[in-house]
Amino acid sequence: MYGRDPWGGPLEIHNADSATDDDRSRNLNDFDRAALSRPLDETQQSWLLGPGEQKKKKYVDLGCIIVSRKIFVWTVGLILAAGFIAGFVTLIVKTVPRHHKHPPPPDNYTIALQKALMFFNAQKSGKLPKHNNVSWRGNSCLNDGKADKSGAVLKDLVGGYYDAGDAIKFHFPKAFAMTMLSWSVIEYSAKYEAAGELNHVKEIIKWGTDYFLKTFNSSADTISQIVAQVGKGDTSAGPDDPNDHSCWMRPEDIDYERPVTECSSCSDLAAEMAAALASASIVFKDNKAYSKKLVHGAATLWKFARDQRGSYSAGGADAATFYNSSMYWDEFVWGGTWMYYATGNQSYLYLASHPKLAKHAGAFWGGPDYGVFSWDNKLTGAQVLLTRLRLFLSPGYPYEETLQTFHNQTSIVMCSYLPYFSSFNRTKGGLIQLNHGRPQPLQYVVNAAFLATLFSDYLDAADTPGWYCGPNFYSTDVLRKFAEKQINYILGDNPRKMSYLVGYGTHYPKQVHHRGASIPKNRVKYSCTGGIKWEKSKKANPNTIIGAMVAGPDRHDGFHDVRSNYNYTEPTIAGNAGLVAALVALSGDRTTKKIDKNTIFSAVPPMFPTPPPPPAPWKP
Repeated sequence: MYGRDPWGGPLEIHNADSATDDDRSRNLNDFDRAALSRPLDETQQSWLLGPGEQKKKKYVDLGCIIVSRKIFVWTVGLILAAGFIAGFVTLIVKTVPRHHKHPPPPDNYTIALQKALMFFNAQKSGKLPKHNNVSWRGNSCLNDGKADKSGAVLKDLVGGYYDAGDAIKFHFPKAFAMTMLSWSVIEYSAKYEAAGELNHVKEIIKWGTDYFLKTFNSSADTISQIVAQVGKGDTSAGPDDPNDHSCWMRPEDIDYERPVTECSSCSDLAAEMAAALASASIVFKDNKAYSKKLVHGAATLWKFARDQRGSYSAGGADAATFYNSSMYWDEFVWGGTWMYYATGNQSYLYLASHPKLAKHAGAFWGGPDYGVFSWDNKLTGAQVLLTRLRLFLSPGYPYEETLQTFHNQTSIVMCSYLPYFSSFNRTKGGLIQLNHGRPQPLQYVVNAAFLATLFSDYLDAADTPGWYCGPNFYSTDVLRKFAEKQINYILGDNPRKMSYLVGYGTHYPKQVHHRGASIPKNRVKYSCTGGIKWEKSKKANPNTIIGAMVAGPDRHDGFHDVRSNYNYTEPTIAGNAGLVAALVALSGDRTTKKIDKNTIFSAVPPMFPTPPPPPAPWKP
């Protein structure tokens, strides 16, 4: 029987009943032997043999990839081992005490800077802040101005700073001190911050400027008088007329009346106070309300200085004995420059750089004291300030002629500081005699050290390697070495091996001419004459006035540590301000913390007008 094969061939169909069951079984066995005569793959075996003993797989299916079981086991093992080791190491790091790498110790100039700023805390008058950190000082002279019988309009004159070892508040040198501190902050704020003293020095400046705003009607646009001094220093007065020089008393114990000295014709003082407020306004430029208040006060003082000409120390004023002003023209150049930097108003620059004003200030003639920067003569400082303007902004006409002269004069002054020139003598120990052997030399030395370092930093910032002294070229390093040598002398590198900065080193003056430091802090209130025994005492001061720079040695490097000899042992805030400025300029890393080129110009507009926009495109 044939059937149809669907693949095209014949298909013979056997009758199922034609074979017996034994035949079927025999045929199947034959087929099985035929199948087993060739090897079978795993799939075929599973079909034929059914479930049996499973063989261990050589691969692992991870879903996205198939990997070798051996590699998979090793990988997982390594991951677990690495995790265990990492956890163990982390546990050790967290439990073992840490040894942090300490920052490098501060350099000597930074250490001295931190101490020098403390002197201002010891000189504060009024109600002291809790963080003043001078244990032997307290609130003092809280009635300044209130009991004055001179007819002064301003009755609140509490605060400010005492000038030196007495309790007089001389505003002329105090204003210069605040200007110097502000200048140093503007130029070297990064160094102050690195030393951890930026907030401290700004607080010192604000203590001074807050007080100055009390000494005149700072809310007015026009004034007719300002306060020049609080206290009296008449050394000829007897016990019946107690004052701040005839009495040896703590400021906290003062019970006598302190007169207020006003002036209505004092261009030098008013211009210097304007400089102090104007420079401080740049320091506090981030505090817009306070900065604006300072600028307004400075403008009011400047107008008063220009309108009512005269010297504050003329006419037998008490200040003439201690801080006599030689002229006011240099304050006009100095104050005008600071007013320009604080406001950007070019009328101030026009005045400060006017040839006639420069001539009156002595810019075109020499003399033995030419180039000596001090509380009395600011010409050299003003010339450096305006040289800065020429180096970085190049204002051009009509300022260039005078600015070039100032630049040349600054170069000459810097040459006079060098030992190759004979403008100033030096002691055998190397201290430059800027005041030609007269007493109290250090206040002039520190100012020169500051200007020399600053000018060298100006040249470095202007990519200028040095400057010419006649035909000879000197690198900026020469100026820095001069400053370092002078400051090192003050800090102890001198024939006597004495530090003239109290509290720095181990050998420094112990009998500082200072009333508060010389009287022990006890419950005894010493009278005007009762405290004199402490002035005459041969013992060291019971209170160490940390950071005070004394007046200094004589021209033979000699020094007498005697309390009554103020020419050797008395400190002043004007002298300390110059020291602080010089120390911060020399401190820290010169390569990473340079001068701040731009902050001083923050209010200065572009020197040239903005070019007009291009014309509109032409249309046919």
